[in-house]
Amino acid sequence: MRNGGEERKKAGKGQFVVYVGKELRRFTLPLSYLKNPTFQKLLNKSAEEYGYSNSRGIVLPCDESTFQSFINSSLTL
Repeated sequence: MRNGGEERKKAGKGQFVVYVGKELRRFTLPLSYLKNPTFQKLLNKSAEEYGYSNSRGIVLPCDESTFQSFINSSLTL
């Protein structure tokens, strides 16, 4: 499947994809993040802002550096 000239890759088994920031940078995350309360809040904000039928996938309403900090702190837990 092609999207705007780019091939859309599927996430590997046990992973999912989110898009973050103005540039919609793609992040592939482990499914275990779905249990994280902070990440769940981001998902709820995303649903409020973009709805559940967003054709781009899961777009998180935060900037890339904030999301990077979240990922880095989550990895150390």
